[in-house]
Amino acid sequence: MNTPIDRQLIDGIIRDLGIADFSRATIREVKAIAAQAEAASGVEFIKMEMGVPGLPPSAVGVEAEIDALRRGVASLYPDINGERMLKEEASRFVRAFVGVDIRPEGCVPVTGSMQGTFASFLTCTQCRPERDTVLFIDPGFPVQKQQLVVMGRKYESFDVYNFRGPKLAAKLESYLDRGNIAAIIYSNPNNPSWVCLKEDELETIGRLATKYDVVVLEDLAYFAMDFRRDLGRPFEPPYQPTVARYTDQYVLLISGSKAFSYAGQRIGVACISDKLYHRAFPGLDARYGGGTFGTVFIHRVLYALSSGTSHSAQYALAAMMRAASDGTYHFRDEVSVYGERARKLKEIFLRHGFRLVYGLDLDEPVADGFYFTIGYPGMTGGELARELMYYGVSALPLDTTGSNQQGLRACTSFIQDHQYDMLDERMALFARAHAGDNQ
Repeated sequence: MNTPIDRQLIDGIIRDLGIADFSRATIREVKAIAAQAEAASGVEFIKMEMGVPGLPPSAVGVEAEIDALRRGVASLYPDINGERMLKEEASRFVRAFVGVDIRPEGCVPVTGSMQGTFASFLTCTQCRPERDTVLFIDPGFPVQKQQLVVMGRKYESFDVYNFRGPKLAAKLESYLDRGNIAAIIYSNPNNPSWVCLKEDELETIGRLATKYDVVVLEDLAYFAMDFRRDLGRPFEPPYQPTVARYTDQYVLLISGSKAFSYAGQRIGVACISDKLYHRAFPGLDARYGGGTFGTVFIHRVLYALSSGTSHSAQYALAAMMRAASDGTYHFRDEVSVYGERARKLKEIFLRHGFRLVYGLDLDEPVADGFYFTIGYPGMTGGELARELMYYGVSALPLDTTGSNQQGLRACTSFIQDHQYDMLDERMALFARAHAGDNQ
């Protein structure tokens, strides 16, 4: 059966890029194949591989940043600790939407959560020589593991798929018992599965982090984007679920990229708990001659990485957080379109014989949001990703996210209104071509 994109064209591009195993294709490689095939064929691709915001940036942030630039902040180095107004607004924002208290000194601007995790990994693995490994509760963001490879640190990981609820504690302890884990990291909502850890699971993580004396790195890149619950009212429950209610050893990584659609300016905050900020460690003393987790994180690690975070972007994030906490900027309403897109896309895929890989969030359907996961009977994730390329659809194999399940991560951010009918037609062709696979 003919496909919308010539198979030989796709195969030639894959061969030229040197991709021997498509299950291990990176986000950038999948993106490159789609772009080259689209240009060569003239056929529009439905692109779901990149987790890049597809909405206009917050006007609140844009105006604040323009105003700051006009006032001349670009001529000055930013304070390595962060501008006071952002530190104060970040502390207030956490109180308003997470429901926990972190003093402004521990709310540290970073050039996006990517830098926040890099600095956190470095600091955590330097605290004690015997604690040299980071534990990932997967699936997760592949580049975070790449960060550890770049810095020469170790990591362990497990797919949470079969270890939800009461099963999580024993699985975590099987790693923590070894005594080499410096930190635990996960995203919530999860990239790519979009499952959201429940309060009892977060309590388990927090309790064991305290018991085994490890730091929890909570990646909140998709802050308050569990659209099943109204998490967007400042200073009112329900709040963004967090491990911070169950341990005092944590770093919350809050990004401006998705919730505020401000990805291009590379701005976020790493919010270090009060106790962890002031805690001294033997490894830090030996390496730096003193300092606490917080001061080393800022004055040693961040200073070496970037000498501070963009001055004007700090003004933008401060303004967005202030308006959100004041209740005059409803950031969650602006990004709720991602949930509606996911609902429509899932319906199309399911109608044509696909399944949701991470379909349940314990006892309820997984939320509709920025990502969802799909599989097809009889196909591995790599096989499905490659096959969909022939139909002008690009998505990321789950293998690269640390998942043990076979399927794909699909992102809703670039979907346009006219593409729903296009996807429906192409998946109808796909279903006819693979009708025997479902028998």
